[in-house]
Amino acid sequence: MFRQMRRIKQKLNDDICSRVLHNQWRGVLSLLGDNDYPYGVVMNFYYDEKENKLYFHSAKEGHKIDALKKHSKASFCVYDQGVKRENHWSKDYNCVIAFGRLSIVKDRKKAEFYVRKLAEKYFPDHSEIESEMNAHFSRCECLELSIEHLSGKSVNES
Repeated sequence: MFRQMRRIKQKLNDDICSRVLHNQWRGVLSLLGDNDYPYGVVMNFYYDEKENKLYFHSAKEGHKIDALKKHSKASFCVYDQGVKRENHWSKDYNCVIAFGRLSIVKDRKKAEFYVRKLAEKYFPDHSEIESEMNAHFSRCECLELSIEHLSGKSVNES
């Protein structure tokens, strides 16, 4: 169902893909948007490796939610900061793309759990998390990407 990587020598193993997903802060979530145009949006995320799922927070309405309601297939692309080659303009970096089905987490306890996990990744102070959860959780959705295919590759710019 999913294509084989053309440049197979650049394929990342599962451990490196997992490390990229655990360590990076943002990626691009891509959906089929208005008039069937691709819609990509930068998102913070939380990766649950055991469940093989990615979690996001979102407003309850907007372009992303409208696109999701029309078509649940999505992809999420993440790449690391890379390493600059000595005495050269280029960088070597790792890129991971997850393909799967995106859905709204209907169970509010589960949604709260994953929005908290997401907050713990970004907020250094636990009191800030509580403040943000109290102020905004009722107005947010938790989105879940059930990963059907994960692929990563090493990119050499030069």
